[in-house]
Amino acid sequence: MTDWSGERSPGLSHRELARVETVAELAALLRQLRRREARLEGASPLTYRDLAAKTGWSRGILGEYFAGRVLPPTDRFDILIRLLGATPGEQGALATARDRVEERRRSGGSDGRVAPAVPSPRQLPPAVPGFAGRARQLAELDRLLEADPATPVALITAVSGTAGVGKTALALHWAHRVADRFADGQLYLNLRGFDPTGAPVAPAEAVRTLLDALGVPPQRIPASLDAQAALYRGLLAERRVLVVLDNARDADQVRPLLPGGPACRILVTSRNPLAGLVSTGGARPITLDLLTPAEARQLLAARIGAARVVAEPEAVDDIVTACTRLPLGLAIVAARAALHPEFPLGALAGELRDARGGLAAFAGTDPASDVRAVFSWSYRALSSAAAQLFRLLSLHPGPSVGAPAAASLAGLPPHRVRPLLAELTDANLVAEQGPRRYACHDLLVAYAAELTAGVDPEQERRAASRRVLDHYLHTAHAADRRLDPHRDPIPLLTASPGVTPGQIADHGAALAWFDAELPALLATAEEAATARLDRPLCRLTRTMAHALERRGHWHRWAAVRELAVAAAQRLNDPAEEAHARRSLGRSQVHLGRTDQATDHFETALRLYRLAADRLGQGRIQFDLSWIAVRQNRYPDALRHSREALALFTEAGSRSGQGRALNNIGWCLSWLGRHEEAVDYCRRALDTLLELDDRFGAADGWDSLGHAQHELGRYREAAESYQQSYALWRELGHRYQEADLLARLGDTQSAIGDLDAASDTWHRALDILDDLDHPDAEQVKARLDRVGRAPSR
Repeated sequence: MTDWSGERSPGLSHRELARVETVAELAALLRQLRRREARLEGASPLTYRDLAAKTGWSRGILGEYFAGRVLPPTDRFDILIRLLGATPGEQGALATARDRVEERRRSGGSDGRVAPAVPSPRQLPPAVPGFAGRARQLAELDRLLEADPATPVALITAVSGTAGVGKTALALHWAHRVADRFADGQLYLNLRGFDPTGAPVAPAEAVRTLLDALGVPPQRIPASLDAQAALYRGLLAERRVLVVLDNARDADQVRPLLPGGPACRILVTSRNPLAGLVSTGGARPITLDLLTPAEARQLLAARIGAARVVAEPEAVDDIVTACTRLPLGLAIVAARAALHPEFPLGALAGELRDARGGLAAFAGTDPASDVRAVFSWSYRALSSAAAQLFRLLSLHPGPSVGAPAAASLAGLPPHRVRPLLAELTDANLVAEQGPRRYACHDLLVAYAAELTAGVDPEQERRAASRRVLDHYLHTAHAADRRLDPHRDPIPLLTASPGVTPGQIADHGAALAWFDAELPALLATAEEAATARLDRPLCRLTRTMAHALERRGHWHRWAAVRELAVAAAQRLNDPAEEAHARRSLGRSQVHLGRTDQATDHFETALRLYRLAADRLGQGRIQFDLSWIAVRQNRYPDALRHSREALALFTEAGSRSGQGRALNNIGWCLSWLGRHEEAVDYCRRALDTLLELDDRFGAADGWDSLGHAQHELGRYREAAESYQQSYALWRELGHRYQEADLLARLGDTQSAIGDLDAASDTWHRALDILDDLDHPDAEQVKARLDRVGRAPSR
């Protein structure tokens, strides 16, 4: 569609403009305009920093526009294309193209080619079916959309009320009703403020989860909560996003999650009234009480049909009374009535009367206490196998459970657990949040926990919890091997009887599994630490380490490996402690804590020597070389790399040998010994390519290109850099892409092709600007030197 040849173009083709249908295609035209304007002016293309200075918009939002991640609003789009030099005729045609893209997006059209790195999130869970009543509260929420132009902050509404009163149902019903008013997306997060089996989500973890949803690479997430919250606010400052924060514990948990932009709207639900959020944050409070009798009847009618409700008014009144007009209880009764249309409502009301008084431990002044009779009645209607699964679900440590994990929890084959989950879903005792992923309301979790404590022997409960741990350990191990078959083997413990590990088909499935199961994995590790299941804890955290590093979850990685260090010390196992400390040290390097990392590496090296583990010692030497390279201590780095090579050779690790050979070549090149460096890099690549070790090969091509460049063999260097760039791009490492492009530009400049070098450096600068990375200044300095710096 666009002209990527670099030739000067007199104007945008109206035929091209007429074919534009996606945000990505429109963004390509913006980039073409940007390059064309630079050529006409004899300057370099405007950077995001330049455009930010001219418009007052953030560099982040400009990056989203040019990358095709966000469709610019009409007014901003008009300003942008004028700044980029569009002619009056082009401005009109571009505006038409933009409107067409927006219309196509709103109608759900897509050609499948847009894969935004920073998506407009659509996170709302399904709305609760059969919603009824709450007209006054919905009207109050509608007023949340009416922004006061003089108000410079986002508007907040806090919905509070007792458990099971329908806070989440109201929030999701309204959120779905107004979702189309928030073109930049909807964020949803369950803060688990009153989870009966676990702690509330910590503010830092909550912010990181929202940043994940906004497409922020985990490695770009700052260390401190204040910095994380600032990044989050910055991303939403100029976007229109609805943020639903469900089940908050208190105002302190919510405050770091509040965006500052006036176009955002925030809806918070909690059992607490969140008075601090009202007094200091200007939140509008809505207190949700029990349904009125009329609303309760409306809810039943919406779910089982008005005819049945009208036919047995006295039975309906008895049901409403038994459920204390609590929506959760009414929903469960309605589910049973809907599943058995032949049952008279009077019979169901009689069953409720008979079931009253169950679970005395829940008796008290709580307005929802009577609903336990409804839970009991619904539970008694289950098959024995489904009832047991319901009880055991309270033992799962995560916020939701996948079907394979549920099968292991129950100790049943997956084909036998699927109908049981369907039975629980039909009874409204669990909700299917996504394909084969299930969750319980926290009241139901509390009820199930009470039941399992009273019904299932302690030995069976412990066995079920151990099966869950083994399920995650064995599935994570399989996924880890898919991510990098060349990682050091992790000895597996024998799985408990009844455990069915998940099936991981390939590299993509492994990443998807780790992403989906991350909350459950972290919770499982914490639960294993509490239970002093030290050996499986150490192995589980080892299987998680590579995925956490790949995804940049360095804070989480450090946290679980600290648990593993303590567990290994309790085991008095030097080898296990060495593994844990080495991994913890690597996480600290990524977090910029070099001194702490070095301490962990040195301790791990001593422990590996005690265990006579050559492979482990080689890994530590490799890591020490990594630190030395980062500090430009190349003689030390070379020494560590040579020691690593010797140790890997003794241990028989060919992948380790290949990576160590590459490290030696890299260090030799920086020490001016370029011919030797080329020889080592080629030897490294021979091994790494044969093993299909793509990470090692990407580094190998980079090191070879650097040595070739220093020898003046620029065309060979350019070819090597292109090989490395292709691999980093395939692996999705954007910083490595930018780093490679910067060096490729150096080589193109040395060849004398300043046009190509300038274009390459600008591509690197765009990525670094988008990442807000300090290396951007080094690339700008390169452009300065050739007289093609971005305009100020």
